Amino acid sequence: MEKITHAIQDEYPDEFAHCFGCGRLNEAGHHFRTGWDGDKTITIYEPKEEHKAIPGFVYGGLLASLVDCHGTGSAALALHRKNGHEPGSGHAPPRFVTASLHVDYLKPTPQGTALKAIGTVEEIHPKKWKTSVEVFAGDTLCAKGEVVAVVMPDTFKI
Repeated sequence: MEKITHAIQDEYPDEFAHCFGCGRLNEAGHHFRTGWDGDKTITIYEPKEEHKAIPGFVYGGLLASLVDCHGTGSAALALHRKNGHEPGSGHAPPRFVTASLHVDYLKPTPQGTALKAIGTVEEIHPKKWKTSVEVFAGDTLCAKGEVVAVVMPDTFKI
């Protein structure tokens, strides 16, 4: 399985690293990690046995969570890069929250296969970004989605 060396989630300040999907400090969470793959973003995840919908197939809610966190992480990567920084550079990245999430399920997603989310990001407003996401199990496109993410408002901060 491929490995993301510099994930944006590794750079989030501790107070914003508790998301069930991508928070590195959430012991029960998925720990999705999003990085660059050329001009696209990538998250790779191996579903666990408990993520099944029916024997042999992955629960759709896991795919929605993957699309969601991949979308917000991709937006953070894009704005961080626009600001002249990359993960691992020592600069805290922006943190995004989901404004809109849409997922289309195209094919049943087999259990026992690593999932790969690939994102294409576009800026639609200085504080709002859109990520188109495709989720593959092996070479099979299983789901696609779109996330509109906004820079986390100050009211979310502790």
